[in-house]
Amino acid sequence: MTTRYWFIAISAILVLGATGFWLTREEATVKQALPAKLQCELPPSSAAAPKPGMVWIPDGVFDMGDSVYPEEKPVRNVRVKGFWMDRTEVTNAEFSAFVKATGYVTVAERPVNPQLVANLPEDMRKPGAVVFKVPAQLTHGDDPRQWWQYIPGANWKQPAGPHSNIDNFGQFPAVHITYEDAQAYAQWKGHRLPTEAEWEWAARAGAKALPGQHDQPASANTWQGIFPMANASEDGFAGLAPVACYAPNAYGLFDMVGNVWELTADVFVADRPAVSSSQGSSANQGLDPDEAQRPPIFKTLQANSQPNSQPKVRVIKGGSFLCAPNYCMRYRAGSRQPQEDDLAVSHLGFRTIYQP
Repeated sequence: MTTRYWFIAISAILVLGATGFWLTREEATVKQALPAKLQCELPPSSAAAPKPGMVWIPDGVFDMGDSVYPEEKPVRNVRVKGFWMDRTEVTNAEFSAFVKATGYVTVAERPVNPQLVANLPEDMRKPGAVVFKVPAQLTHGDDPRQWWQYIPGANWKQPAGPHSNIDNFGQFPAVHITYEDAQAYAQWKGHRLPTEAEWEWAARAGAKALPGQHDQPASANTWQGIFPMANASEDGFAGLAPVACYAPNAYGLFDMVGNVWELTADVFVADRPAVSSSQGSSANQGLDPDEAQRPPIFKTLQANSQPNSQPKVRVIKGGSFLCAPNYCMRYRAGSRQPQEDDLAVSHLGFRTIYQP
């Protein structure tokens, strides 16, 4: 049975339930903001692509990793075989076609087993997802639950909650997608998710050595200002952007940095060693110790699992529209972060690859 991750441990739930920290459904409703654009123009897809909308990523050897956060170290030399990659993140229109063809229901839409969540607040016993909301004020220090809220009814079709929709947002990245959801889509397309090394090599676009500087990118959807209170939107967007609103990298890939984090196939585990890998991924990868850079710690609710077993978390890459210099300098190819397999969040999407 799948596991679910929630915002807080049981002890914290009891305390916060008593203090009224969690918002009611009415108070927690997140308005669907009108973006600056609903669509950005994509150049014609290459006729050489085996499937529309993909670009070729050649074989390569490069120094994988970075030096900003501990989990990015150590840097090691990695070889990657060539593959085709979606030039944009999977869009709402593309994911809608998959759902229409297969009848697939995402993890965030499925009923929650009431026996597993009996001690949680009522709203958290309902299907939903975690949504970012700019807080009116910060009254609990750096507690990320002030800007991450569990919204019943939030899912890929209703990204801000029950009063939102994607009717005019077909060219935006599909969000609230879990690892299981992304895998199902990729298999339907005859594709797969990239490994971390494949993703990073594609994002590097042929650059084999580490970047010499880590400035906030000018041509990407990130957070300009002091997170989470003030976003100057100098990049043109205060929240999610449609795909391909910024220039592609040298391989023709759009939005490899910023906009939404992207899932990879790799499991995130501790103690990444300094080894080379010819398979594009290492058996061990680093654990992010800096919890301030992540969404809230989530309570693991397990059923029919082995004693002391831990659910998987995946490596996600590229940062998102929420990355700011004061909070999350992960708008880089070498950045990485763990993401719970079955947690649907509003700043996470994916793209797929095809390897002949």
